[in-house]
Amino acid sequence: MNLKKINTSVVFLLLGLGGLHAQESTTASGGDATGSGGTVAYSVGQVVYTTNANASGTVSQGAQQAYEIFTVGIQETELNISLSVFPNPTADNLTLRISDYNNEKLSYQLYDVRGKLFINGQITGQQTEINTVNLPSATYFIHVVNNKNKQVQLFKIIKN
Repeated sequence: MNLKKINTSVVFLLLGLGGLHAQESTTASGGDATGSGGTVAYSVGQVVYTTNANASGTVSQGAQQAYEIFTVGIQETELNISLSVFPNPTADNLTLRISDYNNEKLSYQLYDVRGKLFINGQITGQQTEINTVNLPSATYFIHVVNNKNKQVQLFKIIKN
């Protein structure tokens, strides 16, 4: 019976020395990353992985994850238009004039000096009338913006 225990022990010893190595891999690099959300140990070059998931996300441990950088963007073109607003100072109405208007999707927003929006609207042609009759006498700003809400032009207006 002692011989059987010795043979079993020798078999386990030989298996351990002969190539069964748990948690061992040849990696190219690795380390620990720490941030406000916690700490993670990583290695580069592992070929075996496991995936753990819960309600807040998924992490693949030990996987060789592809890391690719793509440049994605839209090339913006300059508008070749000239904008003017008159009369300034005004009492009743403003005229917003755009030369070389080519159906660009533009809009205007009229704010007071505190940033309160009073009037806004779409620009649909070379001339747009803005009714200022009901506005109190003050200094205002007209923002002309494109369809991405990027400012194209800013005008300072005096209302008498």
